[in-house]
Amino acid sequence: MDIFLHAVSGVFVILGMIVVGYFLSRAGWFDEHSKTLIAKLVTQLALPCYMLSTIMSDFTTKELKALLPDLKFPIISMSVLFVVAVIVSRILKIKQNHRGLFESMFFISNTVFVGLAVNVALFGERSLPYVLVYYMANTTFFWTLGVYLIGRDGGKTGHLDVRQTLKQIFSPPLLGFMLAVVLVLFHVKLPTFLMSDFRYIGGLTIPLSMIFIGIAVQSAGISHVKFNRDNLGVLFGRFLLAPALMSLLVIPSSMPILMKQVFILQSAMPAMTNAPVVAKLYGADSDYAAIMVAETTILSLIVIPVLMLIMN
Repeated sequence: MDIFLHAVSGVFVILGMIVVGYFLSRAGWFDEHSKTLIAKLVTQLALPCYMLSTIMSDFTTKELKALLPDLKFPIISMSVLFVVAVIVSRILKIKQNHRGLFESMFFISNTVFVGLAVNVALFGERSLPYVLVYYMANTTFFWTLGVYLIGRDGGKTGHLDVRQTLKQIFSPPLLGFMLAVVLVLFHVKLPTFLMSDFRYIGGLTIPLSMIFIGIAVQSAGISHVKFNRDNLGVLFGRFLLAPALMSLLVIPSSMPILMKQVFILQSAMPAMTNAPVVAKLYGADSDYAAIMVAETTILSLIVIPVLMLIMN
């Protein structure tokens, strides 16, 4: 019961910040420009600083070297989920113009805006490198296969911009993580004032991420949340199949228990926040994507404490 209450408490911490974003958005504080600004502040400034500050302060060379071999688990999990997503989309007879979005949201999760905040709230900063290992696989899948699938919905098939794809994969958060790892491996110490700057700026990551989610939920409109064939299929993939498959992969392994818990939670995060943006860019149904992001985000607040109870 204590574990369940801890999980619920962690979720309420996150929910409180989401509610702030939701009601400030309802009050008209944010427009599309400010929403984009918050996303940029998190992904291009706060999160890279957070990576540098946390990893350089809390992790040793030995710990970091032990991480990368376990990258295979999210890669295997998402590969299997993709195959299942294609099969399920055919079985459920998902509309042609929704099929790519359905498949991408089925097997790819929101590992930064929600996943990072959830894991840090529940497990502390010791979970950060494990979050980032999963993120490396997740972001690669989204900006390659995921973007291709969404583009197919909008009638833009058969072409991937390699330069743009590499730019999205090697995003500021991942580059911040990689730089921090290199500095730790070579035992480089940065000046104290610089580390303090990284820590203060990195502290913006979680509150701004949650406020962004609140804005996104308000923009999509809770009244649009519904349970039809498309939506239930995505919910099945995100909240049932993904964590079940990841559990089967990691439980028999020798990785640390915390890493197993982080991987399972990361696999069960909501649909990618970037999905509506990419859908709009490629002429796919961005409204459908936005509703699914909002719906999976809201329901994740129920799923997370249940998963914590099961894992403990």
